[in-house]
Amino acid sequence: MPGLVAVVTGGGSGIGAACVRAFLAAGGRAGVLDLQPGQRSTPDVLPVVADVTDGGSLERACAAVAAEYGGIDVLVNCAGISASGPVEANDDAEWHRVLDVNVVGVARTSRAALPYLRRSPHGAIVNVSSIAAWSGVVNRALYSASKGAVQALTLAMAADLVADGVRVNCVCPGTVDTPWVARLLARAADPEAERRRLEARQPIGRLVTADEVAAAIWYLASPGAGATTGAALPVDGGMYGLRMPRG
Repeated sequence: MPGLVAVVTGGGSGIGAACVRAFLAAGGRAGVLDLQPGQRSTPDVLPVVADVTDGGSLERACAAVAAEYGGIDVLVNCAGISASGPVEANDDAEWHRVLDVNVVGVARTSRAALPYLRRSPHGAIVNVSSIAAWSGVVNRALYSASKGAVQALTLAMAADLVADGVRVNCVCPGTVDTPWVARLLARAADPEAERRRLEARQPIGRLVTADEVAAAIWYLASPGAGATTGAALPVDGGMYGLRMPRG
């Protein structure tokens, strides 16, 4: 990926930060769009304060990255928030808030980046969905609905943009060992027991790492995946595809 420019929403921490590291290691450059994007430590990374619920901030951020590096080749829609509980647990305001970030945020950012992606010979978008889009997970009704929408949106965008030479794919991570998950565990009655439960839920017996998800995103974004569009790639320790015997 030498010379390619990526924009990563949610790039200040977790999976997004791992994506930035992966792109830099491959010789690329990255615009980090986040509410807290961090400080600039290298000329190859441009931190930009941006909010995926604010279309104007996204347009300004993409314009800043394109002006700095001469264009945008890759968009990674990684920014997202969580929600817990069954379908009746969250009120209308919370449903609107989560869908606004997790689904409409993908649309807003894509809309802001597309004028640049269409001019790139290697235009690619990678959305971050979840294994919860495929598998029924207890107490994740709102979150699962938002990530299922991201997966459906990925397919629709791929169909719309294939003639423009912009590929659109998504990854579907399992439970990833990130600060976000650490905060969820900290709120559990028994954090260590809850962590063991999450690890046992994935057939490999451990949490997925942010770097493993970033490696999958890097592949889908790279020119080496030039024949891949409209795909959903699970990075979930086998949770979706494997049915392991109990005991």
